[in-house]
Parts: sequence; C-alpha cells; structure tokens
Amino acid sequence: MAKLTRRSFIAVTLAAGAARSLSAVATKTPARHIVTLVYDKSLGMMRAIDRLVP
Repeated sequence: MAKLTRRSFIAVTLAAGAARSLSAVATKTPARHIVTLVYDKSLGMMRAIDRLVP
C-alpha cells in the first residue's frame, strides 16, 4: 500500500468525491453520500468511510 500524506489523502478523497458526484448528477439519485475520515490504528493512516443516507 502506498504511503500517503494527509494532504495527498485529502486530495485523492476530493478527486474521488468529484468523480462520484458527476456520476450522481447524471443518475439523479435521492440518496446522499456521507464521507467520514477516521484514523485507522491498524493501517497507521487515515481512511474514508462512505455511507448512503436516504
């Protein structure tokens, strides 16, 4: 697994979110994505948890 700094992790997360939102605009889904950043001790880095909320 590649070592990511916090700044690059946030940049990758925002880019993935932008790509997801562009596809969501095309499909017009009523559900919302909620992305939460948490620190995972086992991985030793931050990770994103994505949830769908109707």
